[in-house]
Amino acid sequence: MKLRHLLEDTLTGWHITADDRQFEQLEKYADLLAETNKVMNLTAITDAEGIAEKHFLDSLALAAAADLTGVRTVIDVGTGAGFPGIPLKILFPHLEVTLADSLAKRVGFLQRVIDEIMLTDITAVHGRAEDLARKPEYREKFDLAVSRAVAKLSVLSEYCLPFIREGGLFAAYKASESSAEIKDAEYAVKVLGGRIEKTADLTFGPSPLSRTFCLIRKEKATPAVYPRKAGTPEKKPLEKKK
Repeated sequence: MKLRHLLEDTLTGWHITADDRQFEQLEKYADLLAETNKVMNLTAITDAEGIAEKHFLDSLALAAAADLTGVRTVIDVGTGAGFPGIPLKILFPHLEVTLADSLAKRVGFLQRVIDEIMLTDITAVHGRAEDLARKPEYREKFDLAVSRAVAKLSVLSEYCLPFIREGGLFAAYKASESSAEIKDAEYAVKVLGGRIEKTADLTFGPSPLSRTFCLIRKEKATPAVYPRKAGTPEKKPLEKKK
């Protein structure tokens, strides 16, 4: 399998093992992504090399930055076409994954992927993070929240931290050289009950690709007022008054 050839060396370097079935699931997922993208705008990346590096390896890089062995429940906030949640589920089958996205068509695609590659203990839900995080079945119920969504860390923290149980972790996928953005988010993270535990910078793949992970530990319950109503976190990010 071409995809296996593109992934295996990097995964081995990260001490991630995968069997034939898992590579077959990734291959089928890539095929479904490219096929569906012809009629639905899911990604600008459709070639095998790009999907392998910029979607699959990028999603799985979290395992090189954080220990996933003690993690059971995961929510992927703003998952889009299923990244990073689906690759993480495929390579770490013990995870119970919830994929959350605000666009019903994307959720329909995610459900098709789940069905066709026969994944279990994974659910695709339609809704905005601001609304889902207020529902009892989702609020502070997860060991880990992940997001590759493009938003300032202060905004992303308001979307994600309410989902995480005390002691759990929020792993934000950020661009390299995000130190200023991470520093600016410290106030919001504290208000929301978290603490920036560490950052991890990784470089990988043939391009190569660079990724910074900001790992935020949930230390206390998020105040009930957060997240604020839909649209407010982006319009009025939590910032320390000067």
